[in-house]
Amino acid sequence: MPLIPYADIAALPEDVRERFEKLPRKLNIFRMWANAATCFVPGMRFGGAILSKQKLDQALRELIILWVARLEGGTYEWVQHVPIGEAAGCRKDQIKALEDARIDGAEFDAKEKALLQFSREVVRDVRAGEAAVAEMKKHFSAQEIVEAILTCGFYMTMARMTETTRVDVDAPAGSALIDELKRIR
Repeated sequence: MPLIPYADIAALPEDVRERFEKLPRKLNIFRMWANAATCFVPGMRFGGAILSKQKLDQALRELIILWVARLEGGTYEWVQHVPIGEAAGCRKDQIKALEDARIDGAEFDAKEKALLQFSREVVRDVRAGEAAVAEMKKHFSAQEIVEAILTCGFYMTMARMTETTRVDVDAPAGSALIDELKRIR
């Protein structure tokens, strides 16, 4: 049970109500997020851009999201993104390694290890070290590196919101939700 109530959708400003009603699934995370009405629509656009418009490969994006969820204790994001990650190309052994907080095994290639180490430093230390950035530059463009940072930050925020407010965990929406969110502008 959440510590604060979900938003009363009928009482929200029109633009927020319209955006919420367009959602293919009215997930609890969105019902909680709508309490911050002025942040809801721009936040949904930002989240949608992360999920559908980045240059960063979708499987790599999902590795970041799952890793952030694991590091942050974001149960809601973990439950939602495991099937999304699988649909995007993350392997079960990779997901299990992340669940076990292991990123240095044979489950990950050099590029993935660089991404995960970098992401860990962004999450834990705020500022990734020069060695982690240098390793990222071997595998990723400047655009992809910044996208990785923004993905970390966005999902850190979502984990903090869902965990602090104790959002009820919905059954996974799966990758179909991402396809629907791409169509919502």
